[in-house]
Amino acid sequence: MVASVGWAPDWAVSLAVLAAAVLLAVWVHRLVFRLLTRLVRERELFLRSLVSRTYGPVRLGLVVFFLSVAAGLAPLTAQQTAIVRHALLVCFICLMGWVALTALRIWTTVYLRRFKLDAEDNLLARKHATQSRILQRVAASLIVVVTAAVALMTFDGVRQYGVSLLASAGAAGLVVGLALQPVLKNLIAGIQLAITQPIRLEDAVIVEGEWGNVEEISATYVVVRLWDWRRMVLPLAYFIEKPFQNWTREGAALIGTVMMYLDHAAPIPAMRAKLEEIARASRLWDGRVVNLQVTDFRQDTMEVRLLVSASNAGRAFDLRCEVREKMIGWLRAEHPYALPRRRAEIGRLPPGAAWMDAPAGIPGNDAPPAGARQNERTAMAR
Repeated sequence: MVASVGWAPDWAVSLAVLAAAVLLAVWVHRLVFRLLTRLVRERELFLRSLVSRTYGPVRLGLVVFFLSVAAGLAPLTAQQTAIVRHALLVCFICLMGWVALTALRIWTTVYLRRFKLDAEDNLLARKHATQSRILQRVAASLIVVVTAAVALMTFDGVRQYGVSLLASAGAAGLVVGLALQPVLKNLIAGIQLAITQPIRLEDAVIVEGEWGNVEEISATYVVVRLWDWRRMVLPLAYFIEKPFQNWTREGAALIGTVMMYLDHAAPIPAMRAKLEEIARASRLWDGRVVNLQVTDFRQDTMEVRLLVSASNAGRAFDLRCEVREKMIGWLRAEHPYALPRRRAEIGRLPPGAAWMDAPAGIPGNDAPPAGARQNERTAMAR
């Protein structure tokens, strides 16, 4: 123990010793990490990330260690020593929680490095990324709760209150359970999503009548990036309780549909050949599906469906627009008669038919002069 100085009280000496311990810990931490940073500067990304992510926990660990040594050297009373020791115990518990969170984050990062979300076929990557990130958030929440609970249990008053509260849980437990129902509901829904995976990161979905991609899955909500860059935020429980469309559940590839309504005289074989030509010339087509079918007939038009496939939802939409634009331009230039038209029957009266029997407005039917019509109407009135 450090001897007290005659002109300074014990508490001042103790404070100086503890402050010196903190300063020494910070200095050692800076020295060590400056050396480690230089050593891993040219090494792989994992080592550089490991050094940067452990910066805070190592500093806190050194501070706790040096303070624990200084507490045994400083001229503290028994009560002061107990307070310092208890504070160091709480810091050590928080340090263990911080280390656990850091280790969890590093493990998740290392695990996901094997999968590339920007790959052409990223179904497997999206599956593992979704599971890992949801479970990481759930585990992080549990670590925080357990760390806080263990830290609080070091206080006698809180420990006794917690024991008595658990012993007489009754109505208080029911109220707490009802208050935490939304949080617990979304937490359980997150675990269900991680296991069953009805949605994954970057899935193309239709929710609430809007089309978009799953951008983020947190511990309580899902962010869907809509086609016009808006964000729709939905609770996790939404994807367990309500129906929605997932366009990329089993794969990213999609079949795009273009519907055209044309005249009955449209050249279907020529259109089919033109569709194949457009698809083969497009960089958006994945080479799997191209087809043209007449799917319905109506009074004035027939319905023609054009199918083309693409590697993902965005490409499928752009390919549909390209096919629609080029096909209608080709029809207007090469086969204008194929575009929808209105038909009208024009005929002549059979020989010997009276003019009053002829439909109005048919050319070729000789109507009597206006005076004859007037005379006939006068005679009929009489």
